[in-house]
Amino acid sequence: MGTMVISGTVVLVILGFGNHTWWLVAVALLFVYMQYGRSGTSASSPGGPSGGASGGTPGNYRAYRDRRDKQARWDRRYRRERPLESRRQSRERKG
Repeated sequence: MGTMVISGTVVLVILGFGNHTWWLVAVALLFVYMQYGRSGTSASSPGGPSGGASGGTPGNYRAYRDRRDKQARWDRRYRRERPLESRRQSRERKG
């Protein structure tokens, strides 16, 4: 996928010498690829940075678990440092 995007960008830049609109299309193509293309392909690639034997899923779950644990630590710290505020918020949630 990345090779196709790079070669398409090169073709659009070459066409851009005659019509500068093609340069804008090349920049837009690179922008879309950087925003959406890389994250979609790297998450589904087996044996990538996650290093798991069963594909990309363990890396995704590990990242989720790290975010969840970090949020739990922040919540515990907030409750410890602001006990009155956390009690008030829990009362508002219940009723």
